[in-house]
Amino acid sequence: MPAVLFERELIVPSLSRCGNLLKGLADAVAAQLADGDQPIRLAVTASVEKGYHCEAGLLSGRLPGRQRREPAPLFRFVRRPTENRERFNAVLLVPTGIGAEIGGHAGDASPVAALLAAACDTLITHPNVVNASDIIDLPANALYVEGSVISRLLMGSAGLQRARNNRLLVVIGHHEDELFTHAAINSVNAARASYGLTVPRIIRLGAGFEMDSSYTGSGRAAGRVRGLDSLFAVLDEYRGDYDAVAITSQIIVPPGYHADYFDSNGEMVNPWGGVEAMLTHAVSALYDVPSAHSPMLETQEIANADPGIVDPRMAAEAVSLALLQCILKGLQRSPAIVTDAGAMQHPSVLTAADVSCLVIPDGCIGLPTLAALEQGITVIAVRENRNLMQNDLAALPWAAGQLHLVENYWEAAGVMAALQAGIDPAAVRRPIGPAPVERRGG
Repeated sequence: MPAVLFERELIVPSLSRCGNLLKGLADAVAAQLADGDQPIRLAVTASVEKGYHCEAGLLSGRLPGRQRREPAPLFRFVRRPTENRERFNAVLLVPTGIGAEIGGHAGDASPVAALLAAACDTLITHPNVVNASDIIDLPANALYVEGSVISRLLMGSAGLQRARNNRLLVVIGHHEDELFTHAAINSVNAARASYGLTVPRIIRLGAGFEMDSSYTGSGRAAGRVRGLDSLFAVLDEYRGDYDAVAITSQIIVPPGYHADYFDSNGEMVNPWGGVEAMLTHAVSALYDVPSAHSPMLETQEIANADPGIVDPRMAAEAVSLALLQCILKGLQRSPAIVTDAGAMQHPSVLTAADVSCLVIPDGCIGLPTLAALEQGITVIAVRENRNLMQNDLAALPWAAGQLHLVENYWEAAGVMAALQAGIDPAAVRRPIGPAPVERRGG
């Protein structure tokens, strides 16, 4: 059977009595998968009394190719031996496709990234936070990392090594209208001429590679990817010639979705991002390279439509034709993925031991959150960044002072500053109560 990416809903029984939440979750998910299905993405969409509602992105079918291996195991966990406290490094995560109030549209969490980057030595974030079609504003001390790689970083199974200028393989999906193919190629050449992007080659795929968008039972954006063999064949053939992969192709959505999206004033979950995340998770897991995807507009009618003055969070999409420049710029210096245990010990490689805190929207439980829990990494959850996920983070078995629930990203930056200064964040709030005193013995 040809390789395909798709989403599946799962029910995981309560793990409250499980000594290791990650292992319990891995075992429960594995028990519900068909032979040959490999999980590449997982979200816990709701916590209920009897367990968890989960949605898993799965890769199924044959994986031909002389150089490719099996995907990196999603649940592989390596406990960090210690925490490196010489520098303060933060991870900023806004999961794709969950309808986040901030970061759920087109690069609208970029100001958050700039704020939090100013409060740490290195900010590690992902395309969903900063991608804004043909605009990207990445802080100088930020690392642009594919979402699944952030999971692997926090799980302790991969490290990051900074890059100066990646060799970028650009793959363009088939389009019946050459206007959009030409726009993509011109975007690449503009990047080469204006900021020195290195592109050994551009590959145009034939018909057959298809991405379509859909929504899951929770309302998350997801979808299906078919015709992966043609993409994998290209990535295999040129594997020694590139350090990162940029892909642009059409994403099939129902008629009228473009107009509905712009007319929704930000209320409609962006339908394109979920299936893009599924694809890039698979590519980065199979090839251990940074990857990102940008959608191609389907028709000139859509490209020429006047959406009016749209919600500011969507405006970057309303003024772009190729929607590609953000991933080209982001991938130019996206860090290399290091998986060799010996190489991960090198001082130039950033690992889970170097992560000081994780900042997420409140309610989000996935592998990054659970990995941080197990690694002893501080988690800051932002209530103002409302989203579709229905989980009570406080119900997880955190160590004392490990979870900080804050109202907004201003407070998140303040908690980060307090942690970096080595003080209890509660010490700058009032009222401040006395330390608890326990009487022991007679």
